[in-house]
Amino acid sequence: MATAWFRWGVALTLLAVSACGGGGDEADPVARGRAAYLANCVACHATNPKLAGPIGPEVAGSSRELIAAKVMRNTYPPGYAPKRATRAMAPLPHLEPKLEDLASYLGGLSPASIP
Repeated sequence: MATAWFRWGVALTLLAVSACGGGGDEADPVARGRAAYLANCVACHATNPKLAGPIGPEVAGSSRELIAAKVMRNTYPPGYAPKRATRAMAPLPHLEPKLEDLASYLGGLSPASIP
């Protein structure tokens, strides 16, 4: 029962986030990337990309190369040291048209600093 309420809560939150916006964000790759992130990534990663999510690590500051490798193939670019040893992420090839936008949004965020 609690899981069903949680799912409804997430669905309503995503609906509200996608309904807000309007007003010219279509031309802004950062805004489009944020919308794509909120619609596709927050189930595993935190709503705030600077924080670790329930399943996935923090992703603020990720390069386009890393985003493309993880989103398209669930791999890592050569020489990249993963933050976690798990491979829980499934490829999301439907996001290929959004890779540049996701990179604009996530790559423009400074990674969280650890005190």
